[in-house]
Amino acid sequence: MKNEVSFPISYDWSKDEVVDVIHFYEAIDQAYKKGVDRDLMIGLYKRFKEIVPSKSEEKQSFKDYEEQTDQSPYHVVKKAKEASPETIIKM
Repeated sequence: MKNEVSFPISYDWSKDEVVDVIHFYEAIDQAYKKGVDRDLMIGLYKRFKEIVPSKSEEKQSFKDYEEQTDQSPYHVVKKAKEASPETIIKM
């Protein structure tokens, strides 16, 4: 990840929601660096979708993150959804 990543967050979110979204993006980064547990990734994505239910907002958020980091949240989540439980997701 490049230095000083500005996570795509909304000022409308509560403190807990901001923390949860940051945890989601940290797991994306972890998937690229050393791998992340598939079940954890799915859980974090489900929480992310509670905070960002709109598909268009999700796409914009993923695009903003990918432009800064060259890491694709979409591909990590897709791989996690296709993997069997208790798998490590590594990009």
